[in-house]
Amino acid sequence: MTANRTGTAAQVHQNIQLAELLGALSFALDLTEGQPEGHCIRCCWIGVHIGQELGLDTRQIWELYYTLLLKDLGCSSNAARICELYLADDLAFKRDHKTVRSIPQTVSFVLGHTGAGQNLPTRLRTALDVLLNSGEYSRELFETRCHAGADIARKLRFPEPVAHGIQNLDEHWNGGGSPLGLKGADIPVYARIALLAQVVDVFNTSSGKTAAMAEAQNRTGTWFDPAVSAAFARVATRPAFWKTLADENIDAKVFALAPAQAQSAIDDDYLDDIVSGFATVIDAKSPFTAGHSERVRIYTDMIAEELGIDPAARRWLQRAALLHDIGKLAISNAILDKPGKLDEAEFREIRKHPAYSQLILERIGIFADIAKTAGAHHERLDGKGYPNALSAEEIDLSTRIVTVADVFDALTSNRPYWQGRSADEAILKMGQEIGTAFDADCYQALCRALEKRNSQIEPA
Repeated sequence: MTANRTGTAAQVHQNIQLAELLGALSFALDLTEGQPEGHCIRCCWIGVHIGQELGLDTRQIWELYYTLLLKDLGCSSNAARICELYLADDLAFKRDHKTVRSIPQTVSFVLGHTGAGQNLPTRLRTALDVLLNSGEYSRELFETRCHAGADIARKLRFPEPVAHGIQNLDEHWNGGGSPLGLKGADIPVYARIALLAQVVDVFNTSSGKTAAMAEAQNRTGTWFDPAVSAAFARVATRPAFWKTLADENIDAKVFALAPAQAQSAIDDDYLDDIVSGFATVIDAKSPFTAGHSERVRIYTDMIAEELGIDPAARRWLQRAALLHDIGKLAISNAILDKPGKLDEAEFREIRKHPAYSQLILERIGIFADIAKTAGAHHERLDGKGYPNALSAEEIDLSTRIVTVADVFDALTSNRPYWQGRSADEAILKMGQEIGTAFDADCYQALCRALEKRNSQIEPA
C-alpha cells in the first residue's frame, strides 16, 4: 500500500477469508468492552458448540458464527453516555458490570464506580441519580448499543438473522432484559446462545471453569433458555472443549471451524464495506469524533490525487485513513472527552492509541502497510512525535499524507478542549510547522486541493 508517485501499489489478496479478517478486527471490540484479548473469539468457540449440540443446520451455524464474532459491534456507541451518566471510566465500568449478579452487588457496583475521582457530594448525587433511574439508563444504553450493532452488521452485508441476533443480545429468557423486554422463544435463538456464551467466557476468564458452569446453571430460566443451558452442560463435559478454550492459539481453531471455511474470498468492494463499517465503530466512541475517520479519508484522497498517486494506491490510503484511529477504542472516554487539559498520566494513555491501532491491524496480513501508517500517524518529521519518536527518514509518504489529513480535520472540528478553527486558520497554523511536523509536499497538496474544492462550490 505504500504510496508513491510512480503508481506502484500492492494488490488485494483474494484468498483472505472473511472470518480471519473480522476475527482480527474483533480484538478492537474486545478492547472497547474492557474485555481480555480474544473475548469475541472465545465466545464464538463456545456458542458454535452449543449451536451444534442444539442441532442447528449448516446455514444456521454460519449465521450464529458471525453473530458471536460480531456481537459487540455496537459497543462503542454507548461509551460516551456511560461516562456522562456515571462519571466513570467506561472501560472499567463495562468490564466489571458483566460480573454483577444480584441487587446487592448492583448497589455496590454503582457506589464503587460512579463518580470515581470526583468530590464526595458529586459522587453521592450521581450515585443517587443512577440508583433511582437505573432501569431507564440501562435500557437506553442497551438500546443504543444493540441497534448500532445491528445496523453495522447490515452494513457488513450480513443477513437479518445475524443483525437480529446482535440486536437482541441483552434480552433475558424471563423477559427482564433490555432493550425491549422480549421473553422466551420471542428472543432469537442466536441471541440466546450469544448471551450464555458471553457470560461463560467472562466468568471462565475471570474465575475459572467451575465459576462459569455455576453461573450458567444459576441463571437458567431467568437469563438463559433452559434448552441452551442444557446444551452447554453437555458440551462442558468434553475436556477438549475446555482445552481449546484455554489455548492461546484459539483463534486458529475458530477460523478452522466449518462456517469460516464456507466463506469465499472477499473482493475490493466488500473489503471497503468492512473497513467503512469498522470506521463507524471507531467514530461512535465519542461525539466529538463523529465523522472524523470519513473526513480524514476524504482529505487523504484529495492530497493523494494532487500528488499524482495512482487509484489503486489511493484506495489503500483511504482504508488506512478510515482505520488509523482504531486504537482509540482502547482508550476511556473519560480521557477522550475530558473538557479540560489532560494530566500527565492521561496524556501517556492517549499516546498509546497509535500503538494499539498497529497491534490490531497487524493481525491482518494484507493490512501490514495500513498497520504501519496507523501506528505512526502521530509521528513528526523532527522526531518529536509519538509513540516511537521516529525520524523523518523513517516516516513514509503514506503516513505523511494521513498525518496532514488527520491534523487538518482535528483542527477544524470541535473537541472537548477547543472550538474548531476555520479551514484558513487551520492551514495557517499547520504552515508554521512545515518540515518539523508536516511534510511540505503533502501540506501544499492539501492547500491546492482545498482551493480547487472551494472554487467548485463558490457561486458563479
